[in-house]
This record gives sequence, structure tokens and C-alpha cells, in this order.
Amino acid sequence: MPDIPFTAEKLLFQVAMPNLDATPIIFAFPNEYSVGITSLGYQVIWAMLARRSDLQVSRLFTDCHEPLPAQPALVGFSLSWELDYVHVLNLLEQLQIPLWAAERTAVHPLVFGGGPVLTANPEPFADFFDAILLGDGENLIGEFIHAVQAGQGTDRRTQLQQLAQVPGVYVPSLYKVTYHSPDGPIQSICPVIDVVPAQVEKQTYRGNVLSVSTVVTEKAAWENIYMVEVVRSCPEMCRFCLASYLTLPFRTASLEESLIPAIEQGLTVTDRLGLLGASVTQHPEFSELLDYLDQPQFDAVRLSIASVRTNTLTEKLARSLVRHGTKSATIAVESGSERLRQIINKKLHPDEILRAAINAKAGGLSNLKLYGMVGIPGEDPSDLDQTVTLIQDLKRAAPGLRLTLGCSTFVPKAHTPFQWFGVNPQAEKRLQRLQKQLRPLGVDFRPESYNWSVIQALLSRGDRRISRLLERTRHYGDSLGSYRRAAKELRGQLPELAFYIYEPWPQEQVLPWSHLRGPLSQATLEKHLAIAMA
Repeated sequence: MPDIPFTAEKLLFQVAMPNLDATPIIFAFPNEYSVGITSLGYQVIWAMLARRSDLQVSRLFTDCHEPLPAQPALVGFSLSWELDYVHVLNLLEQLQIPLWAAERTAVHPLVFGGGPVLTANPEPFADFFDAILLGDGENLIGEFIHAVQAGQGTDRRTQLQQLAQVPGVYVPSLYKVTYHSPDGPIQSICPVIDVVPAQVEKQTYRGNVLSVSTVVTEKAAWENIYMVEVVRSCPEMCRFCLASYLTLPFRTASLEESLIPAIEQGLTVTDRLGLLGASVTQHPEFSELLDYLDQPQFDAVRLSIASVRTNTLTEKLARSLVRHGTKSATIAVESGSERLRQIINKKLHPDEILRAAINAKAGGLSNLKLYGMVGIPGEDPSDLDQTVTLIQDLKRAAPGLRLTLGCSTFVPKAHTPFQWFGVNPQAEKRLQRLQKQLRPLGVDFRPESYNWSVIQALLSRGDRRISRLLERTRHYGDSLGSYRRAAKELRGQLPELAFYIYEPWPQEQVLPWSHLRGPLSQATLEKHLAIAMA
């Protein structure tokens, strides 16, 4: 594999010279370099490792790698997208490491993983990993490495037991899952030894200095982007939203201590700035941040902002975006139905949505992108009509403003109040209905693949039995038909796919992630569900 992409990198930290006895680590992103190097989480963890002289770190992507150690002690993966599991397995094979953790011996490295996919629900992938880090890397990675180094020289089983006692480190092999039947629900999930905690708690970083890019490169998917995390989590707590519930509490970066110094550093190597976060514009000093960026010395800076809270899309914000080379803004409205927005806790009045469009046009933006969703629990066909009506109202309120509606299917996510629901089987027809109604209005309607949503639901609600399905499916392709083919071959060894995808689950049912503690207890999630459905 070539190592050409690395020569274009502009590093914003000092890589340490490894000691002679440094622990050799391969840190992988299971996708192409251009994708992986655009992941802020991957950048930050790589820098935390590469700053240490007691570690020798080599990066690995699907299309390139740095020089790799012959006998690594650790192989780590940062997993941001569910379907990248295929590349995890392929890379393990390339490294000649057994896919299944149970088949690894003392001659093999420990394989660990982290990232949003594994923190949400690691169970479909659990049998491929020796250890999984749940939560924010700022808290986890240092303690994990320390425990690995402290356990060197002990047998593999002892080392895993020691790792399992580090807060946030989940060792799947030390938990036994039993089922009511081979193709039935889970009966229990219990530690196999007393020293292992009954529940592994996700770790939460609570500082006011958030993540920033550690490398800038023209080879990134977002060319030469310097990323600054403005906020973490979201205070709105939409009932379906993993980005809010899994990452609570809502945290903001200090303007003076974090944001301004970070921006000043980044703009020494690039003129492209990305402000990241699930709810960037709800930073309490966001207006002051805009004022800072609107100074004349930053006129040449190209600015990108993640999805904007609808009622914070002011004319001032629109003008600032235009001034810095951005022609569109993105807001999430989910549905034109106010009743549905109340169900999902989307605290948004119709007038606020119209005002956002008016402000966008008045500020000089040419396009407004909206996120919508079908198949929301409690939805009926008349709610779709209200979405069409909303689009018509927006076109009248801001004539000439191009409208794009990206629409996905509701997918239940672990650690959210809607985790007990399944995918609505009518969702595909509802996407088609919306497309038929919106096409004559001149709206750019972009539905997310319904089949992808179905696969996503399978992985988001899957248990350990799904790992056997995944290992087979990768040989057949990534279509829904490939999953069905593998499931047919495994019939009797796991539930029907509909159990994971479509069926609502009773609240007393043991969930695949019941032994993994998120920010909120199950009792709290049940309370939020009851409020939504009242």
C-alpha cells in the first residue's frame, strides 16, 4: 500500500520520538484515508497516542498505511459507520489476526475498538473485539493504555480481567449472554467472574476545552478543513436522537480558553474552518463567536457550520455564512406535523421554521436544506400532507430560495426513549408518496435509502448472534438481500430479522445493551417515552 497521502499532512502537534521499548500499536480507521482523516475523533485519539514516547503508533486505512510493526501489542479501530465493520474484518485478515476474539492466543495483539457505533450498541460486533472503549476518548484512552502496559507479561485472560476493571472498558468475553431459546429474546447478561462489574458505564468528558483538528490535509474528504468542536451533545433531547441522548450532558467549549485559541492556531495552516457539533448555534456565546469571525482579517476564511437549530437561523448568521463563502444552511424540522414534533420533543413552532427561511434569504443564502423523517412513532398519512403544506408555505414565505428536503426513515437507537419501537413497515411507501407530492413543487427531494435504514435498524438493535450473520454477509455484498440470504442460512440459530427490525419490544425485555450504562437510566428513558406517547 502507498504512503503518499501522509506527505501532504500539516500537523498541529508534535509527534514524539518512540523509546526503544515503546509499545507498538496499529491504530486503524476502517475506510479510505480521505474519509478517516476527516474524522475529528480519529484525529484526536491518534494525536493522543502519537504524542507519547512510550508508544510506537502506526496508522492503517483501507487504501494506505504507515510502516506497520511486525508484532503489534495492540490493534485499535475507530468505528464511525456501521457498515465499516466489513473493513474491520478485512483488515484483521490482512494483518493475519483471527476474526473472532475467542480464537486469539498469546501470540496475537489485543484488538480494541471505540467510536460512536461501538459506544451506542457494540453487541453485533462484540465477538470480534477483545476490548471496547465506551464513551469519550479524552477520559478513556490514557487509562486503557496504562492498564495494557501494566498487564504486559501476564497471560491473556488475566490481562483482559484487569482491563475490564478500568471504567468504561468493556471486555465482551467476560460477559455471558443467555437466551430463552436459540432464536428467542435475551434471558440474561451476566459477568462470568465477580471482579467484573455487572454494568459498564460510558465515560463522559466534562471539560470546557473540546476537540480540534490535529492535522490538516488537502487529501481529506473536506479538503484542507480545520475542524473545531463548538459543542458536544444537544440540549433539545429529541426522543429518537442518539446524538443527544448518548452524549449527554450538553457541553460547550469556552470561547476564550478553547475556541478562539484553536481557531487562531488552525488558520495558520489553512483558510477553511468547520464548526462542529449537534447544535452549534446554541452555544451561549455563539453571537460573540460570529462577531470574532466577522473581523476583516478573517474575510478570506471559508466557513462551514453543521446543522443549525431552526430558531437560531438569524439574518446575521446567514450574512456571516455568505461572507465566508457558504451558500446554504441546514435545519432539522423532522416533520411538518406539529403533533409529531411534540411527540418527538422537537420544540419548534411553524412560525419559527418560516422565519428561518425568510432570514436565510434576507441574509443572502441561496439554498436551505431541511432534514425530515418518515415512520416516526405515532405518524399517520395525514402527517405527510402537513409536511407538503410546510414546504409550500416555505416557498411562499421565501420565494426564490432553493429548498432541499433530505428525508430518512425512523430507525430505533439504543439508549433513547424510542429504542423499544421498530421500523414502520409503511415507511418506504411514505417516502415514495412524499416524492410524488413534492416533485411538482420544484423541491429537491433526497430520500435516504429505505433498505439502508432497515440494515441500520438491524445493527442498532442487534445482539451478539448478529456477528455470525455479519461475517457471512460480507462475502455476499452489502445489499439487504445479502443479509436475508445469510439469515436464511442461519435459521434457527438467531431470531428472524423482523424481530430486530420491525417488532416493538416490551419494556421488561432484556435489551442487548442492558449491561452497558448510558447517560440516563432505563427508568428515565421509560418516563420520557411515556411523556411522548401520552
